[in-house]
Amino acid sequence: MEREDISLILEAQKKYFASGKTLDPSFRVETLKKLRSLIIAHEKEIIDALWKDFRKPEFEVIGTESRFVISEISYLIRKIKKWSKPRRVPTLLVNFLSSSYIAPQPYGQVLILSPWNFPFQLAFMPLVGALAAGNCAILKTSQQVPATSAVMKKILSHFPKELVAFVDGDHSVSSFLLEQRFDYIFFTGSTNVGKMIMKSAAEHLTPVSLELGGKNPCIVAADARLDLAARRIAWGKFINAGQLCIGPDYLLIDRKVSDRFIELMTLEINSFYGNDPSTSPDFARVINAKSVRRLSELMRCGEIVTGGTVDEQSCYVAPTIIRNVSPDDPIMKEEIFGPVLPIIEFGEFSEVYPIIELNPMPLAAYLFSESRKLVREFMNKTRSGTVAVNDTVMQIASHHMPFGGVGTSGMGSYHGKKSFETFSNMRPVLVKSTLLDIWLRYPPYKKYKTRIVSWLMS
Repeated sequence: MEREDISLILEAQKKYFASGKTLDPSFRVETLKKLRSLIIAHEKEIIDALWKDFRKPEFEVIGTESRFVISEISYLIRKIKKWSKPRRVPTLLVNFLSSSYIAPQPYGQVLILSPWNFPFQLAFMPLVGALAAGNCAILKTSQQVPATSAVMKKILSHFPKELVAFVDGDHSVSSFLLEQRFDYIFFTGSTNVGKMIMKSAAEHLTPVSLELGGKNPCIVAADARLDLAARRIAWGKFINAGQLCIGPDYLLIDRKVSDRFIELMTLEINSFYGNDPSTSPDFARVINAKSVRRLSELMRCGEIVTGGTVDEQSCYVAPTIIRNVSPDDPIMKEEIFGPVLPIIEFGEFSEVYPIIELNPMPLAAYLFSESRKLVREFMNKTRSGTVAVNDTVMQIASHHMPFGGVGTSGMGSYHGKKSFETFSNMRPVLVKSTLLDIWLRYPPYKKYKTRIVSWLMS
């Protein structure tokens, strides 16, 4: 898209927002109902597009892309009118004869920059939050998924560009957008790009949400139910061919149960994808040849106990488990973002904390254990955006819990009510009576006034 066209859209959106049309909760509800109907009508195209882009299985498209978004839309539709109303809060004695409330107000014009790994979900989830809160939005998606982007563009073409516009193009288009003054920026992607987004936003003092990633630890204690742990970790690691920022990045396991666990997990991989996962319709592909080469380099350490096969031409990397990995190996220095699971064994559970601390705070941390005491200790001694105990990834699937990172894994959160609040200025309002004006606060500040104020505010 040409820069002149983008500039015209931006100006039109500013005028549209200024008209006040998006402030009406009923308008927002009808917008989301229309979007939901369009997603359902184009769901088969979404499924086909994601298969074309990187062979994403239909089940995963339904569960993690299209219906994931539809479920969020349905929840927001039910709640928008309630959340949009001003909410009364207590008024302190110092503001005697007044009322206080919090009034949600849309920011205005929102820029959403989305990634390729869950291209539909990670574009439309923040978008529906922005629209639910009454904003206008610009959506820029990744060029890595052209087929899926085409379907998203088709869906959004049914809305006026003054309300929501799909902008395509290369990195220069993203750079141009970041030079503009937006009221809010929402970015999902890598930590390195997130730093650049934040620098650009700082030029205009624009608030941002950054949904990034990191090396998510997964720990299996000796008392874990190993069969269930193997199944849930295998699913969480290899769904979407391991290309998910919230997936288990590496495994720390008690040496006493490591052999049995690896045996069970190998069986689960075979159960999921057969003896040759390259022929399975249920195992996705890595996004491009460059990623295949990067993963191949990372696999040059430790001992491969299953998988290890790569095919650059078809962007295939087999579900791979590597044991005897050292915390100093290259695979432990960066986010893997692929179907490769390195394993480090430990003797005492206390050994896991120094290993986790070698990397910045991750987006997720996972622990498999039956011990409540150990779970409490783990919660107290680790820091991460999210946590799941005895499961992986599923903590993201709730309208009632915010999702987001901390530190280098991100800032800000969304999903459900938190999405509405993220894209709203939760504006405090004080309405004071004119029947009485307390003289205490006005100069001259006599000592008795100071004593009274001190007493009132203690």
